[in-house]
Amino acid sequence: MKLSELHRSEETRLREFPIAKEGAFLANAAICPLPTRVGVAMKALIDKAIQTSIDFDSYEGVYEETRELAAKLLQARPRNVALLGPTSIGLSLVANGLSLESGDNIVYYHGDYPSNAVVWMNLAEKGVELRRVLPREPGNIRVDDLKELVDSRTRLVALSSAHFISGFRIDLDSIGEWVKKSNALFCVDGIQTLGAIRTHVESLDFLVADAHKWLLGPPAIGLFYVNPDIEDQLKPTLLGWHSVECPEFVTPQELTFKSDARRYEAGSPNLTGLVALNASLRLLLDFTIEAVEERVTSYTTHIREEVREKGYTLACSDDNRLSGISSFRKEGEDTQILYNALADAGIVTSLRATPDGKQWIRFSPHCYNTMDEINQALTLL
Repeated sequence: MKLSELHRSEETRLREFPIAKEGAFLANAAICPLPTRVGVAMKALIDKAIQTSIDFDSYEGVYEETRELAAKLLQARPRNVALLGPTSIGLSLVANGLSLESGDNIVYYHGDYPSNAVVWMNLAEKGVELRRVLPREPGNIRVDDLKELVDSRTRLVALSSAHFISGFRIDLDSIGEWVKKSNALFCVDGIQTLGAIRTHVESLDFLVADAHKWLLGPPAIGLFYVNPDIEDQLKPTLLGWHSVECPEFVTPQELTFKSDARRYEAGSPNLTGLVALNASLRLLLDFTIEAVEERVTSYTTHIREEVREKGYTLACSDDNRLSGISSFRKEGEDTQILYNALADAGIVTSLRATPDGKQWIRFSPHCYNTMDEINQALTLL
């Protein structure tokens, strides 16, 4: 199904995305509602598990097909993509798998979502120096913001593809190329763009993203990309039968890790999440990520124009690096009251806070939303 077909028929849209029957869901940057076909795939597996024992081998084809679909979305090779649980697991694999020494440093953004901060903060006990990026606005990070922080002892720069409040989308290519020239590695939490905005990995060393936001899947199933040029630098730190060679489930005399990204998949797969991710990736690839991005960014542009006209301040003033996220507030207005009023009108948004204590209303419509739903929300501002 093409995205244009979904929007030509309201009956089709409501069938594919039943959440739209309940009101306007504009909080896809939190936990997305599942498309019907994703729920159907999950239910089919659960129904089967009720009737008989699940045989992992019978799902090996789905496993590898899902890996191929994920690789297609990332414009990567399947052998370089692992299928993991939450984003935090992939970030932790990077933090704990690199051979870091006392005196090495990591550059990160402390104002990022906690998952992409605490894993690096934990390395301080090893003597790793933590260097914080200080952007002009939440998430508005450019190469110039890194130049005074990166030096010969910098091992890693860890950022997010888009900030979870401001929605600012960093330039992965320019930052990635500069980091590479600086002889450091580049790790990206891609959860706030992957599935909504083209997010390729050509200039990255690591990318991690759970499925429960823009990928239209459930929590605790996600993607982990490792650049093949540096995979020998990342030691697996979560081990299990699936990450090593052990034919017939016989414990080997010596550890031999799988030769590809499966070395980071420790144990038995989350099959319910796997079939869900398979279905959601198929749907997004059918829509095409280009069509999804065009619609999502058109919504973001419209929201930003309207809230400015109504006297609200946006968390990010830059109109050129857009994602699917728009957060705004008005001085003197109780943001909690506005959030509650939107909810009472059947409009689901998010309420988020920045370190300065300010609260923000966050709109994050996906490609299945309509301009009518967005305008319905905007009229209440």
